[in-house]
Amino acid sequence: MTCWTLQENVNIKYKFRDVAVEELEKINRIYPGMTLSTGTYTFSDSTQKDLLKLTGTIPVQYEGRSYNFPIQLWLLDSFPFTPPICHLKPTSNMVIREGKHVDAHGRIHLPGLHNWDHPKSSVVGLLNEMVTKFQEDPPLSSKTTTDKKDPHELLAFVSNFRISDGGISHHDQPINKVSVIGGGDLGMASVMSILSKCKVDKLVFIDVAESSTKGGSTDLEIFSLPKVEVSRDISASAGSRVVVVTANAWSSEQSYVTVVQTNVDLYRGIIPNLARLSPSAVMLIASQPVDIMTHVAWRQSGLPPTHVIGAGCNLDSERLSHVMDINLNTHKPAWVIGELSDNKIAVMSNSGLNSSASPEIAQGSSSTKPLLDRAFEIMKNRGQRSWSVGLSIADITNSVLTDKRKVHSVSTLAQGWGGIAVEVFLSLPCIMGVNGSTRLAGVSLGQEEDSKLRNSVTSLSNLMAQLRI
Repeated sequence: MTCWTLQENVNIKYKFRDVAVEELEKINRIYPGMTLSTGTYTFSDSTQKDLLKLTGTIPVQYEGRSYNFPIQLWLLDSFPFTPPICHLKPTSNMVIREGKHVDAHGRIHLPGLHNWDHPKSSVVGLLNEMVTKFQEDPPLSSKTTTDKKDPHELLAFVSNFRISDGGISHHDQPINKVSVIGGGDLGMASVMSILSKCKVDKLVFIDVAESSTKGGSTDLEIFSLPKVEVSRDISASAGSRVVVVTANAWSSEQSYVTVVQTNVDLYRGIIPNLARLSPSAVMLIASQPVDIMTHVAWRQSGLPPTHVIGAGCNLDSERLSHVMDINLNTHKPAWVIGELSDNKIAVMSNSGLNSSASPEIAQGSSSTKPLLDRAFEIMKNRGQRSWSVGLSIADITNSVLTDKRKVHSVSTLAQGWGGIAVEVFLSLPCIMGVNGSTRLAGVSLGQEEDSKLRNSVTSLSNLMAQLRI
């Protein structure tokens, strides 16, 4: 691996090129066997991006023997300020053992990834952590064969290990557990709405001490609602299927960037822990500004983008569909997309409300635009009060818990949608179910709508660049 490979590769755009090269030099000194190359990474939502990747092996000691575990690290374009995407790359005679630090697909999950904070965090430190964790719980075993069993073959003995408690519990029937993080009016509204809308086995309400939106937990403790547990300990959220985050930490600072940064700092203390405690959960963000905070939560959590969404424009979308149906007799779903601001725009579905056809966004036309504009006018004076947002959050939560496959306009990773090239979170129509979100295909927008969307992409990207994630 050469330190100038990154500089020479003109097809790969890295935002922090000099810092990235410096980090690669360190890796080369400590782990010279790691090779650097380029490739196309496919994200869980099927979007693709050309990235640099590090491929090699790490030495793992177990019971006096040394084994080389093959790994691959994909470096995102904001590396080293964002953690690499890490995978095991088993050979043909190896199988992956799903456990605490590795999922069934070989994706590696470690505290160092969840708590990544460059320059304190580094790839060298991450590789050292892998070695330590894999020595405690080896994530690879050799395939058993009927004709040959060599006890000294690579990892042969590992196949006899018993699955850990976490692995056994994976086969148990999951309970419908939801956690709401953050008190105040929105937290309380979310709790009450979820209890009314969703069939939950347990609802945990955690009043975060650092949040400025506190309150309500004492009243819930006093009146002792069925299925509700009140806590001030994040660990009570463990095993949740949906984690709703309503916490805000507004400061008295004058600068908007500084105000948002207080929320980012609050998230840094809770989001990685929430993801670690409920690694299969869908994380639903309602903190403000919702598009930015959903992006921050995704970065800090290490979860796939399909499992980190924001409440976004869902409330406006439900109101829009209602107005279109009741007031304007269109009988087709409609969604508000884009940034939760004055730049948001409306789109309509190709199919009717009760159609069994797969949902698609209709191409913009001269016939649909007046209807959507009229509906927006009717909705103009409707605010977003806490109880309204709480009902919207409950509706999204219900779609996840029941695998309803309903289309919601939620804040999601928009990169690759409609020609959006940068990493940004916007509200887009997504099918919501037990496995998180699946975006509807992008369409060509009208000139006015496309301009608003591009303006949102620019403003959100500029704000993200000023934050210390």
